Amino acid sequence: MNKRNDLTPMKLITILFIALYSVLCAAETPASKLNVLFIEIDDLNDWVGVFGGHPQAKTPNMDRLANQAGGTVFMQAYCPGSVCCASRSAMLTGLRPSTSGVYGNGNNLKSSPIAAKAVTLPQYFSQNGYHSLSRGKIFHKHPSWIGMDEGQWAFDEWEPTAGGDGLDKANLPLNKLPMLDGQKSNAEAKEFDWGPTVTKTKETSDYLTCEWAAQQLDLDFKGKPFFMAVGISKPHLPFHVPQEFFDMHPLDQVQVPEIVPDDLDDILTPRGKKKFGPTEDFLRVQQANQFKQITQAYLAACSYADHCVGVVLDKLAKSRYAENTLVVICGDHGWFLGEKLRYRKTDLWQESTRVPLIIRVPGLSESGIKSNRLVNLLDLYPTLVELCGLPTKEGLDGRSFAGWQKAPSEPGLPTLTTMGFQNHSVRSATHRYTRYADGSEELYDHQSDPMERRNLITDAKLKPIVDELRTYLPKHDEPEAQENEIDKKRLRKAMAQIKQMGKEYREKAERGQIDPEMIRKVYDSLK
Repeated sequence: MNKRNDLTPMKLITILFIALYSVLCAAETPASKLNVLFIEIDDLNDWVGVFGGHPQAKTPNMDRLANQAGGTVFMQAYCPGSVCCASRSAMLTGLRPSTSGVYGNGNNLKSSPIAAKAVTLPQYFSQNGYHSLSRGKIFHKHPSWIGMDEGQWAFDEWEPTAGGDGLDKANLPLNKLPMLDGQKSNAEAKEFDWGPTVTKTKETSDYLTCEWAAQQLDLDFKGKPFFMAVGISKPHLPFHVPQEFFDMHPLDQVQVPEIVPDDLDDILTPRGKKKFGPTEDFLRVQQANQFKQITQAYLAACSYADHCVGVVLDKLAKSRYAENTLVVICGDHGWFLGEKLRYRKTDLWQESTRVPLIIRVPGLSESGIKSNRLVNLLDLYPTLVELCGLPTKEGLDGRSFAGWQKAPSEPGLPTLTTMGFQNHSVRSATHRYTRYADGSEELYDHQSDPMERRNLITDAKLKPIVDELRTYLPKHDEPEAQENEIDKKRLRKAMAQIKQMGKEYREKAERGQIDPEMIRKVYDSLK
């Protein structure tokens, strides 16, 4: 007799209910959630192929990700702070600099009474069933009495970096760029260098970091979804990358960004004096006529970073996680290459505040979306939380832009970038308004002046626009958090001395597990 016929309607309903409940429960298990591969590239501006920041940029791996199904290029993405620590701390805590007091590279977020209490992005994912892991620069590095604080504490698993450029430090700088008359070389001047490494590409730090990340994609993390943060150090100075990447950009073919000698003349203080002038870096390059050389070096460093990114992306495409991993690639702030008569980062113009941002969401059919929505790295925390179906995190300054695919060209609300105490810039879909602590102001019309060369702040007809954008300035500016009191160079020497005590000490030192009192004693002995 068929046992199926013995089932009463009530028994059938019960069985179906149990089956449905099991399916729903399975759908809520951590293993069914999206994985997150988060790649942060230090000092990368918009010199990425799909962003069009430089016509000779060669970044095939990032370009390929952007053009995959579910890939979006955010053409109007901005940083919360135009220097590493301020930007990264804001992005990882969800608190803007004016909320936390973390304005500069000397402010460890742990020294901010507000930021120190924050649950960071990787910690929040870990609290909600994810295995978090990282290698490379994600948090800004700070000297502390556990050694170099690199945010080890924020991840379930953290791996120190390895590799190097193989260069003899006694022969640096490679570019032999002369100092200005009367100027003496210092650590910052020596960092402003470029040239080929001695080590092969596969022995360099960023390559090894990405190779480590690729290897993690062979693991199952005990059934948990993963949040993997990968930090790539180039194109941060010095631009020491393998020769093959310089060869990709022949010097005689390099196009130098347009430089406007009087670009800063219309930015005045309330007393009518010029607020800005050319930087020492710019004057050194100008004096030696090395514009092509430094442009080539930055292009080479961007291509090198992209090559390393490709190591991870290629492995992801072949792994079990290919179809359920959300990928984010971004820079931490912009970078000048002669524009505004300067090099490096900081300041509050378009070239220093705009960042590359690519997000690929699996399961979406449309490819190569280009969104003009105004977004900020500060918004990534709530956005990733929403995309991965985690509980909403309260108390964040950023706003989620999940669901952008429905209206990729919607402009969105104006967004804010801060550089130091009470210095803020508001970017709308059409204008940029900037106000400094000393009362200086700027206004640019991006519809007619995308390179921000005409300051319109004195145009009375534009006062309504200025008044509107002023409403987006912070209502409160938290005092600056305490700066580091530990000498970074001296601490590095102390840690190197401890590592020489044996394998056990070396491994503990790399993971921040040395007794702080021991570090203090060695540090003090180096006076």
